[in-house]
Amino acid sequence: MASESRWRGVALNVLLFIAMVAGIRAWQQRDMVSGAAPVLQGMTLSGQIYQLPAHPEQPVLVHFWASWCSICRLEQGAIDAIAQDHPNVITVAMQSGTQEEVARHMQEQGLAFPVVNDPDGRIASLWGVHAVPASFIVDTDGKARFVEVGYTTEAGIRLRLWWAGI
Repeated sequence: MASESRWRGVALNVLLFIAMVAGIRAWQQRDMVSGAAPVLQGMTLSGQIYQLPAHPEQPVLVHFWASWCSICRLEQGAIDAIAQDHPNVITVAMQSGTQEEVARHMQEQGLAFPVVNDPDGRIASLWGVHAVPASFIVDTDGKARFVEVGYTTEAGIRLRLWWAGI
């Protein structure tokens, strides 16, 4: 009897935890883009003009991050590895300082993924990003097919890119 009551309590706590996580996630994603991806254009740190194609040939990972974000630092190695293997990756450094400051951060961290700097958060606002890291997978129809806020594994991102391409 006591054991059954204990398990009920554990189950209730697990359900409350799941509900709380789902609620926080829904709140973080409340304004994030779904459907047609908004315009994304700018100058990368390497001096290339970037414009998200309306109908990309392959799915595109659009990843928002910040140099001051500790969770982003945990994830940046995975983003860098994906960018090395997958040509359609663009990242946006949200409110992380000047071009020079973001470039210095990239160099210090040994990162090479393409970055458009968003010092005032205008691009992030267009995409409805309030919290970083935030990742979007834009499919070949130009639609934001997958949206994630918070830490995502490399395998999870690769799986979503693959799924958006089939």
